[in-house]
Amino acid sequence: MPVLVMKFGGTSVATLDRIRRAAKRVGVEVAKGYDVIVIVSAMSGKTNELVGWVGETSALYDAREYDSVVSSGENVTAGLMALTLQEMDIPARSWQGWQVPVQTTAAHSSARIEDIPPENINAKFADGMRVAVVAGFQGVSPEGRITTLGRGGSDTTAVAFAAAFDAERCDIYTDVDGVYTTDPRVSPKARKLDKISFEEMLELASLGAKVLQTRSVELAMRYKVKLRVLSSFEEQSDDAGTLVCDEEEIMESNVVAGVAFSRDEAKMTLVSVADRPGIAAAIFGALSEGGVNVDMIVQNISEEGRTDMTWSCPVDQVARAEKAMEEAKASGAINFAEMIADTDVAKVSVVGIGMRSHTGVAAKMFDVLSAESINIQVITTSEIKISVLINRKYMELAVQALHDAFELDKAA
Repeated sequence: MPVLVMKFGGTSVATLDRIRRAAKRVGVEVAKGYDVIVIVSAMSGKTNELVGWVGETSALYDAREYDSVVSSGENVTAGLMALTLQEMDIPARSWQGWQVPVQTTAAHSSARIEDIPPENINAKFADGMRVAVVAGFQGVSPEGRITTLGRGGSDTTAVAFAAAFDAERCDIYTDVDGVYTTDPRVSPKARKLDKISFEEMLELASLGAKVLQTRSVELAMRYKVKLRVLSSFEEQSDDAGTLVCDEEEIMESNVVAGVAFSRDEAKMTLVSVADRPGIAAAIFGALSEGGVNVDMIVQNISEEGRTDMTWSCPVDQVARAEKAMEEAKASGAINFAEMIADTDVAKVSVVGIGMRSHTGVAAKMFDVLSAESINIQVITTSEIKISVLINRKYMELAVQALHDAFELDKAA
């Protein structure tokens, strides 16, 4: 039988009633003739509770035991979902990561999936099981210890299973009914997209859209897994939600597909750095070793052998960045006059595969922001995106103005 993967997020399984509702959706797909692999998250709020318990127990905790504790939330959901399906007379059983097995690296709390052998689950499908309920977010290390994949890891689990089992599709059920042109809470004119390309979704996810986890989209793009984002709380039709697919499957699309934003950005500048070969490597190597995720980078024109270096990073990593730079300065690796951190900025981006073949998108974006008297502090571009750093207080105005200017409320 064809295989379908269905993933239910924490809000979709937050209560027993919601688990029953999700189980009914699974039953509909079983009735259509699918063997179904259900990936479940922990019930809403449970992972935070477990993480809190670990922190209260041990400030300098063993990462292996951390994974053992926080992975238990998904185990509970998987068991409850399997029991609910059995009550509906649907042959189902739960699977923990090590039972499948979901083979991962040994990087506890941030492991990566290396392989999912399908033999165990396929053998059970052959014996009459119709639904395998798999605990998301977890796997097993080469040493046989439980591992977790990091926040959002259940999305990655679902896509990895869809690839491993050559599934017809991977349906991600969440608390929104699809992917929108921007956050409807910021722009009331936001429109749900019927289809979006892998590349666009990857950019939107990495730029702040929280519908799908970035690693899951990367995996789907690599293995050509069709993703569908759906709401757990609305009645579904065959064309419900948003399909994330290859660019070739989208007949018509706007030049710009969406506007993404991130409030939690910071801009950091090293003033008067020695401008010499290797200085960028010294700066950003130290930041990387310090665990700082650098995004936008700008180097000013050199004067008298000195230059300014500016970058953006998540606002909660400013302290790490400052520590890494001071240590690098103390060691003599770099020299600078001053370090300035601006934690009152936001990143706003326009994304669209149509930008590859259309000119003038950047000019239009900058004109729109200028008309609203919004100053651009940093700019970065790729083939299908333009991002700017602006003062945080203008973020919502910028998003709304760009959404209107590119007429994203209208279909192509």
